[in-house]
Amino acid sequence: SGRPAGGSAGGSGRPTGGSGYGGGRPPQRSGGAAERATDRGPRPPRAGDDGPDVRAPEVPDDVQPSQLDGAARSRLRTLSSQNADGVAKHLVMAGRLLDEDPELAYLHAQAAVRRAGRVDVVREAAAITAYRTGRFAEALRELRTVRRLNGSDEHLPLMADCERGLGRPDRALALAQEDAARALPPELQVELAMVVSGARLDLGDPAAALAVLDAPHVRAARGELADRVLEARAAALQAAGRPEEAAALLGSMVNPPGTEWEDAIVVHDLEDDEDEDDDEWIDDDDTTPDPSGDERTEEPGDPR
Repeated sequence: SGRPAGGSAGGSGRPTGGSGYGGGRPPQRSGGAAERATDRGPRPPRAGDDGPDVRAPEVPDDVQPSQLDGAARSRLRTLSSQNADGVAKHLVMAGRLLDEDPELAYLHAQAAVRRAGRVDVVREAAAITAYRTGRFAEALRELRTVRRLNGSDEHLPLMADCERGLGRPDRALALAQEDAARALPPELQVELAMVVSGARLDLGDPAAALAVLDAPHVRAARGELADRVLEARAAALQAAGRPEEAAALLGSMVNPPGTEWEDAIVVHDLEDDEDEDDDEWIDDDDTTPDPSGDERTEEPGDPR
């Protein structure tokens, strides 16, 4: 348990359906310690990197820019019409493919980044697809970039979960203690609580993981979110050596594990990135001229 909701300027957490960014949710993570892995995702391609080995994935003829969420489309107004249409189509494809083929969704997001790397919803697409394909260091870099671009803190739960994915639960807890975390909307505070609970499990403290989920605002969750809180609680109970209680709790769920809500959820275990320093590289080279020459905005400087 501990699956954050994420968010964007348009209230998104991931691409949904074929419409682009507008209210989805990243996958559920394991409640226990993150698995170790030696693989690392590649650095995101930068503007100007296009070459014979960098090809944008094909977009079907039935995909139209109008299928992109309206709030996301409005963010593309700084681009020329032709470039905005191309970027929108890649974002639609990223949303359409995220559950069935996350790796291809990632490639579409990267194609959008190469064309519009200074647009927040484009970088968000890169972050979410990187997260969904296990590229947690890259996802964290992209989320930091999104935060600089639009000043929003609504990605804190997802950033914290990326830290868990990199095997750094202490850093996840530090993010959850930022002042900005207390100002998150109620649903995102619940999401963050589930991440914190998972981080406590990563640190071998199931009692603390359960205590986090006992907070009144977490118990007040309803619908799908409430079921996910119950899953998080069951994971903590299991870790605490109380399997019967965990089983009974899962049996009380409206939608037991293995069934689907309208917004499908994919379950993934997080992997660790052994390169502890990789996440310190943040894509600050956003001033590289876009090869299309269409962008007319500049990313704010890194506050560091």
